[in-house]
Amino acid sequence: MNSNVRIRKVQKPDLDFVYKSICELENEVLDFEVFKAIFNENISNPKNLYLIAENEKEGVGFISFHTQNLLHHCGLVGEIQEFFIHENYRGQGVGRLLINEILSFGHQNNLKSIEVTTNKKRVENVAIYENLGFTLSHNKFTIYY
Repeated sequence: MNSNVRIRKVQKPDLDFVYKSICELENEVLDFEVFKAIFNENISNPKNLYLIAENEKEGVGFISFHTQNLLHHCGLVGEIQEFFIHENYRGQGVGRLLINEILSFGHQNNLKSIEVTTNKKRVENVAIYENLGFTLSHNKFTIYY
């Protein structure tokens, strides 16, 4: 594991790193101005936790986490929205560091559960999430506009 990696909250100057990470994750170039507006809104929302993993030179990973009170859970539930580790740092425990921060946040805030979804084309992610302690428990259905 890379011991010189530290985790901290995302700040406005991290916009470019997060933008590049999400574009790579989604394999598309997203509208920067729209992205920037959503980024600034989301990092200023106290119900969200956005974290960056970095070494002494650069950002190496990113995770975004949103919480909401849900009726069917009768309490606060968290969901990982985006989770990205730069390919040069995968398999080195960086993802686990980010997940551990999310799990700690969940315990501190008495969350009922933490959820994450992954695109079916990312088959390898099922094993990764199971290895991190998640259980494959739901199906997700989507309508695109």
